[in-house]
This record gives sequence, C-alpha cells and structure tokens, in this order.
Amino acid sequence: MLKKLDRYIIKKYLSSFFFTMLLISLVSIVIDFSEKIQKFMDADLSNLDVIRYYYLPFIPWINGLMWPLFSLIAVVFFTSRMAKDTEIIAMLSSGISLYRIMVPYLSASFLLSILFWIGKNQVIPYSNKIKNDFEYEYFGKKHTKTLSNDEHFYLGPNQKIHIRYYRKRDTSVQGFRLEEFDDGKLVKVLKADRLLFKQAPNRWTIKDYEVRTFAGMQETLLVAKGEKLDTTLNLTPNDFVQNLKDKENMTTSDLKKYLAREHGRGIGASKPFVTQLHQRSSEPFSLLVLTLIGFAVASRKVRGGLGLHLAMGVVIGASFVIISQFSATFSNNLSLSPALGAWIPNIIFGIIALILIRYAQK
Repeated sequence: MLKKLDRYIIKKYLSSFFFTMLLISLVSIVIDFSEKIQKFMDADLSNLDVIRYYYLPFIPWINGLMWPLFSLIAVVFFTSRMAKDTEIIAMLSSGISLYRIMVPYLSASFLLSILFWIGKNQVIPYSNKIKNDFEYEYFGKKHTKTLSNDEHFYLGPNQKIHIRYYRKRDTSVQGFRLEEFDDGKLVKVLKADRLLFKQAPNRWTIKDYEVRTFAGMQETLLVAKGEKLDTTLNLTPNDFVQNLKDKENMTTSDLKKYLAREHGRGIGASKPFVTQLHQRSSEPFSLLVLTLIGFAVASRKVRGGLGLHLAMGVVIGASFVIISQFSATFSNNLSLSPALGAWIPNIIFGIIALILIRYAQK
C-alpha cells in the first residue's frame, strides 16, 4: 500500500514528466511547422488535413524518440528542487534510507515504461505509417529503394537466385541464375537471358534459358535458346522494392511475421528489422535506468543547484543518445549482435547508475 511519501514523490514525478512531455512536444511542433509551412501551402492542404494526417501522428513519433530523456529531465528537475529545499536531507534525517526513497521513483518509472512499451509496439508504428505516407505524398520524400543491380536472393533454404539487372517499369530481369541445392550440394543450375513477370502473385516467364543438372559425377545440359518457359517462383516484384520506413511502420506482430517469413525462406532477415524488434523492449527499460541516474545526480544538495543538475542531466542524456545511435549502427552494419546492440546503452548506463547510487548521499 502506498504511503504518503510514495504518493508525494509519484505525483511530483508524473506531473513533472507530463509537463516536460507537453512542453517539448509543443516546441517540436512549432519548430517543425515553421520549417514546413511553405510545403503545406504549396500542397494546398487544409488545416484539418495537416493536423489529422501529420501533426497528430507527429506527436507519438517525437515522444517515441524522447520519452526516456523526458524521464531523466523530469527526475532531475523535481529532485533537484527537493534537494534545494532540504526535503531529501529531512527524509534521510528521519531515518528513511536512500533506497526506500527510490521505491516511488521506480514505481512511477515502471508505470511509464509499461505505457511506453505499449506505444512502441502498437500505437507508434500505426501513427508512423500515417505520417510517413503523408510525407511521401505531399513532401516528395522517397521512402523506397529499388534493388536493381547485381542482387542475390534466397527463395528457400535450398534455392538461391542472382539477377544482373532488374527493370522496374516492366518488371523484367536481365541475366537470371537459379541454383538448387540438396544437402549442401549443387544439383541444378538454370540460367536465362530474361525473366518476365507474367501474373500475380508469383508467375514468371523464362526466356532463352539453359539448365544444367548434376548427379554425382554426371552432368546433363539442356539448351533452349529462343524458347520460353512459364514457372512459379517464390519471388514477386515487391521483393525488389525496399521501403526504408517499413521497420518503423510495422507493429511488433507484423514485424515478427515478416521475420518469420524471411527465416522461412532460409535466410536471415535484414539486421535493421531485428535490431528494431529488440529496441522495442530495450528502450522502455531505459526509463528505469535513466530514472536511477537522474535521482543519484540530483539528490545531493550542491552549490549551483538546479542549473548544475540540469547541465549534468543534459550531458548524460546526450551521451545516452550518442551511444544508442552508435550501437544501433554497429549492429546494423557490422558483426555486432542486434540484441546486444539494442541493449548496450542500458548495460553501460545501468552500471553507471549502480555506481552513482552506491556513492550517492546516504
């Protein structure tokens, strides 16, 4: 059961947090609007359309990026005020331990973490899709990339293709090669000059082809120049088009289905998608970590007061963001595990939080 001290601190935490969220969200909207007002006018959009299809989804998007930092700023702000007014010292002098004072902090941050987890997994991806579609239609932002030159795909665990060039306007492929394997051994190679998309979902026409089959030391060759063959491949024209915002637009259930489909084809899914999945669990946890750091930094009454505490909070928050970006980049482009890349910031700052709490004012 919550005691008066718990209710007092939780109320201060939540009120400071939501005030910070409201203030920074409004500032972000004003800055963004000042940059895009000319684009809104050029697109001849009504105020209602701009609000409904851009700024309402914009609010969850900016909060999805900033909630952990909001918690740090809020904790530093109201805890520093409590330390300045000697409230923290009074609590300690009355026999309340520092760890007991941390209980309502962790309770409030845990509640916010749950809300953030729901938002990251369900609400924010939905709003991101509305916002990104709006930007694509009216701002000319290109969120898609066509894979056209020298591309490799796995159609399944035992089928691999290579295309020399894909032409988007008529969905045709020049320089097609299909390799089939059995127990890791190459058993069939089909090469064709052209591959044409015939019918949805995955019906293709192969032109000017040759087929080599291997059975032990024996090899057979079929040359069919000038002929064509209709076939079904686990390949669609959409596989040649990458939406760079897909990982942001998918809810977690859709993201897991996408990853299962990629693994079912015998390949590892794109690492940014895997990293995104892990970040949706690690980022809500960072609220707890930054809450502990903010409490440890601001609970000591020092000369410089709130200004010094806020400066330290900004430095810590900036460091957290930089390390998060570096770890995500390394996990997407290098050999770092996506799970480790998503959790490295929490591990590093979790250790810092424990050290700061260990040497905080007792």
